[in-house]
Amino acid sequence: MTELGDQVKDSVSGFKGIAIGITLFLHGCTRVGVQPRITKDGKLPSAEWFDEPQLIKEKANAVKTGSRDIGGPMISVPTRNVSG
Repeated sequence: MTELGDQVKDSVSGFKGIAIGITLFLHGCTRVGVQPRITKDGKLPSAEWFDEPQLIKEKANAVKTGSRDIGGPMISVPTRNVSG
């Protein structure tokens, strides 16, 4: 199974890159967004999406992912000054 941060290669096209997104669809299709590395001339190619089963994992955790803690209770609630 592909995980975020894995280096993968599409077995059909040979497209290589890092898994940057995983989308699960209602009826079982899993698609993985693959971002290639910057080219030698400094350009960033577009990411492409592939069916997960056709990807070959070349290196697990090739890029360290950050914390997945993206929410939850806030320590302090933001306030807004309302005059008038």
